[in-house]
Amino acid sequence: MSDREDTGCVVESYGRRVVVERAGGERVPCKLKRKNLDLVAGDEVNLQLSPGDDEWTVTERRPRRNVLCRSDSRGRSESLAANLDQLGVVVSPRPACDPFVVDRYIAGARYAGIDALLIVNKLDLPADAGDLSFVEPFRALGMPVVPVSAHSGAGLQALVERLTGRRSLLAGQSGVGKSSLLNALAGEALRATGALSQGSGEGRHTTVSSAILRTPWGEIADSPGVRDYAPPVVPLKDVQLGFDEIASRAHECRFQDCLHLREPQCAVQAAVESGVIDPRRYESYRRLLNLTRQLDEKRGWGG
Repeated sequence: MSDREDTGCVVESYGRRVVVERAGGERVPCKLKRKNLDLVAGDEVNLQLSPGDDEWTVTERRPRRNVLCRSDSRGRSESLAANLDQLGVVVSPRPACDPFVVDRYIAGARYAGIDALLIVNKLDLPADAGDLSFVEPFRALGMPVVPVSAHSGAGLQALVERLTGRRSLLAGQSGVGKSSLLNALAGEALRATGALSQGSGEGRHTTVSSAILRTPWGEIADSPGVRDYAPPVVPLKDVQLGFDEIASRAHECRFQDCLHLREPQCAVQAAVESGVIDPRRYESYRRLLNLTRQLDEKRGWGG
């Protein structure tokens, strides 16, 4: 008897083991052929089942359309989810969100070539519950902003329309209600993921590093690793790509390698001074530039 071969999509990742949805729709726990095979939810893979083996093996990861990554404390890049269509950043008026972390989420999406939208949760709270003024520059840039309430269900249909037919990763800081929103949008799929994890041989307390939740209208990728987020390290000149309003004006600067700090005839600094670019967003760019430099140095030191 010869080996059986198939293809599939990783729908749950546990580090060294994964659950794959085969081409026919069956979900099966799989082992990895190589220890260094970096797999996350959303990856398309090749499978093999050898005679006498009762478990499929992932032999190869197929080329990725994109991958959302984060930096760890040593500057090393970690994959979170693959082949995404968009990143939904969940914010709320209470507890107060750190707008600079929101900017880092958006920058990470931009680096990966992934669309982004803001989801303003807790619409049921009073209008004066918290300061959401940091959202306005994103509206001005044309980014979709969807107000919802996971508690009351208000706005969920409008959000579903934004998610329909796409694979979306939801990210958010602690307390913004991302888990409640996931339950409201894909509770049945979320419960099915828990059941599969117990049947995968990984044990009740194993943490899913990433998962794909399939719904009748689209797919939601969930990854706990995006709560405390720093984008992957990129060349300093490319940090501007995480900020649409800065990247769109960079070509007007006198110097091609301008970092928009203190260089003469910098179009970005001029736009900040004239009020065209939001000062807080510019400060966020400066902070991310500094963070990227620090992480790059740590990476160079070998951690």
